[in-house]
Amino acid sequence: MTDGMQNIDTAEQSAGPKKSAEDRLKALEAESDIAADYLEELLDIADLDGDIDMDIDGDRAAVSIVGAELNNLVGENGKVLEALQELTRLAVYRETGERSRLMLDVSNYRANRKAELEEVGRKAVEEAKASGTPVRLDPMTPFERKVVHDVVAAAGLTSESEGEEPRRRVVVQP
Repeated sequence: MTDGMQNIDTAEQSAGPKKSAEDRLKALEAESDIAADYLEELLDIADLDGDIDMDIDGDRAAVSIVGAELNNLVGENGKVLEALQELTRLAVYRETGERSRLMLDVSNYRANRKAELEEVGRKAVEEAKASGTPVRLDPMTPFERKVVHDVVAAAGLTSESEGEEPRRRVVVQP
């Protein structure tokens, strides 16, 4: 073995065992279960009716609350939803000791917002190509910026985030 190979082997051993795909799936399912239990308790306390759907979306747990009269759980521009998602992630962390990337949706707000943002991203791409100048979008949440960055990348352009929270925005480069 060469010295370079020994360094790689040593680095892999010190990194510890990696979770198998099956272990990761089980961990995501556990996150979903913990989140669903937490959210059911919250709905009971708030005396709100809603059904909880759980799913695995790529490499993260996804939990949705669906039902009528849940707009209070979304709030203006999704601010209450963002806060509720963070509280749910904390509940998962408390139980598992691991940071969660869980995505929470209420009454399809995020799904609908994602479709809107994909259109915003497509228009920004068109504008950047046509004008040859960077296009600065309105401030967005991390979730919203990710959606736009993905659309821009799929169109073959680059984008970056600039500014500080809560005024952080996407800039689409021509």
